Amino acid sequence: MEVDATEGIQTDHTETKEAEETGLQEECGVFGIYDRSGGDVAADIYYGLCALQHRGQEACGIAVSDTAGPAGNICCHKDLGLVSEVFKEETLGSLSGNLGVGHVRYSTTGASVRENAQPLVLNYIKGTLALAHNGNLVNAEELKEELIYGGAVFHTTTDSELIAYHIARERVHTGSVEEAVLRAAERLKGGYALVIASPRKLIAVRDPWGIKPLCIGKRGEAYVAASESCALAAVGAEFLRDVEPGEIVTVAGDRIYSNKELQKKHKGPHAHCVFEYIYFARLDSAIDGLRVYDARLRAGRILARTCPAKADLVTGVPESGLTAARGYAAEAGLPFELAFYKNSYVGRTFIKPTQKERESGVRQKLSVLAPVVRGKRIVLVDDSIVRGTTMANLIRMLKQAGAVEVHVRISAPPFLYPCYYGTDVPSGRQLIASEHTEEEIRELIGADSLGYLRTEGLQEMAGELELCRACFDSCYPCR
Repeated sequence: MEVDATEGIQTDHTETKEAEETGLQEECGVFGIYDRSGGDVAADIYYGLCALQHRGQEACGIAVSDTAGPAGNICCHKDLGLVSEVFKEETLGSLSGNLGVGHVRYSTTGASVRENAQPLVLNYIKGTLALAHNGNLVNAEELKEELIYGGAVFHTTTDSELIAYHIARERVHTGSVEEAVLRAAERLKGGYALVIASPRKLIAVRDPWGIKPLCIGKRGEAYVAASESCALAAVGAEFLRDVEPGEIVTVAGDRIYSNKELQKKHKGPHAHCVFEYIYFARLDSAIDGLRVYDARLRAGRILARTCPAKADLVTGVPESGLTAARGYAAEAGLPFELAFYKNSYVGRTFIKPTQKERESGVRQKLSVLAPVVRGKRIVLVDDSIVRGTTMANLIRMLKQAGAVEVHVRISAPPFLYPCYYGTDVPSGRQLIASEHTEEEIRELIGADSLGYLRTEGLQEMAGELELCRACFDSCYPCR
């Protein structure tokens, strides 16, 4: 992934500019837990969200309730910032309850303002509902128009509020909240993973295509649902399984049960987001039976076979390119070296107004280990080139440190098309590969050679797993 000096929380007036300047961004992360023994769960949600922090750094929140208390006793705290910034010991201590959901956010719809932070909490005629959502809906405008003409008043600009309102509306006419969730989900088109807390139930929902990841685990009498298995491990929960595409899992009292009606109505194949394996998910996670570390290692090996280079060593762009670089080096029979030092203590910054300042930001985050690269022909591996600016800066830094040649290898095909399901891929005009040939890109970034993973290599990387790779080939599973 291209490292960019412009990451950070953006306000309304900088959001458009930020989208033009940065590359791919993370999605969102969801976490839910129901401790049937009655223990408080706010601290568990905190640690789960910390494990999912890589999926969103703009905002976060926790909502909890006590299933033994009166209905509607939800306590919620959310704000802009990292999990460790938003939640202090006294804040967590005020969130008492054995059922709760949490969320880390990167905005793919809606501005980066506190009102759009999640979980969303609704008080309605049937009680209360707390919802955390990862993904985007492709029929959001249609659903919103329907609600507006029905008298709904919106407090956020996110897809998530649409989902919550539709569940609340269906609940008025159904016998249970899980039935209301099913009826609402039947109206949704797009990629989504939901964790929902009603007064006495925890509900996990995954879209029928399986675009967004979601899994469940267990620790003693507590059941956990999370975007990635690494969050289960963070709270000491045993991974049970992935929530199946189109499945609704409900934990209620001493029961846990599954509804697959949504799955049965789905027409067409599954479409798991390929970028979970290339970039988004944490290395120690496994999604739908495929370990992220293994997938990235395999991508590097495939890349070495299809795009070899005469070189002295292989290195990767921290952190996202390192595992694929190891795979490339192993397959090519070349030494793997760390050529960059990453300064983990550089704070998040707002958009820099000039190219010079952006380049300075990159240098603050990454510095070259000159003795490693001096006089060497280098293969530099990363997972993508989005705009090309950062890659050009890194190549320039390597050559200034004495590298003789820099051969760039990318462990994904070129980005050509936007994503509509919750991955913040810039629009076509901002994607360097949509405007330039591979040779033109090579010249623009200053590389001695450039090679991408071929589209067919993605399937070799993923095995039998059905993938969504629309950002590479425009074959969208749902529009």
